[in-house]
Amino acid sequence: MTDYGEEQRNELEALESIYPDSFTVLSENPPSFTITVTSEAGENDETVQTTLKFTYSEKYPDEAPLYEIFSQENLEDSDVSEILKLLALQAEENLGMVMIFTLVTAVQEKLNEIVDQIKTRREEEKKQKEKEAEEAEKQLFHGTPVTIENFLSWKAKFDAELLEIKKKRMKEEEQAGKNKLSGKQLFETDHNLDTSDIQFLEDAGNNVEVDESLFQEMDDLELEDDEDDPDYNPADPESDLTD
Repeated sequence: MTDYGEEQRNELEALESIYPDSFTVLSENPPSFTITVTSEAGENDETVQTTLKFTYSEKYPDEAPLYEIFSQENLEDSDVSEILKLLALQAEENLGMVMIFTLVTAVQEKLNEIVDQIKTRREEEKKQKEKEAEEAEKQLFHGTPVTIENFLSWKAKFDAELLEIKKKRMKEEEQAGKNKLSGKQLFETDHNLDTSDIQFLEDAGNNVEVDESLFQEMDDLELEDDEDDPDYNPADPESDLTD
């Protein structure tokens, strides 16, 4: 008959000696503990880390232990999901044998892969940015190819802007006409103008009609000849004055 308690105690002692700085006992009944696993240093000495929590089931190792991600650093949610799947697979494959060291080793290798993936992903992002910068530079020198669609779009925008300018100009001209001062308004704003000036300004825009008949009537007038006057003396200019 298998002594599960004995096998569990022996494994706990071995784990404590293998992971002296990262092994922590949480409880003795049921036996529960954590082991912190850290990846190798990646680019810029970056690491990823997770703390695994294990709890022995009553019939461990013939039954899989309970396990969970107790804490983590620099891991994405997708990374955590992959680690849990990996633990489930390893636990299934190692039933009947003490397996904590095997599970932790598998997670250690997975964390190293994640660090390498981070490095690869950053290199790809860097290349993508460089490619986008090159494309932007080419676009700057070569411009945008003209197509029917973008030409019509540009023309519609141009026509709208031109129409707006015309409307604004017409509005300004109309406003300028309304603001033109009459003669009276000029006089009120400039007191140097006299009344004759203001009268002239007001009449300047009006048509003046002339009655030609007035001049015809003047031709009919019989003007008295000064030479026929018996009192007229050419040498005396005052002689033509009447009393």
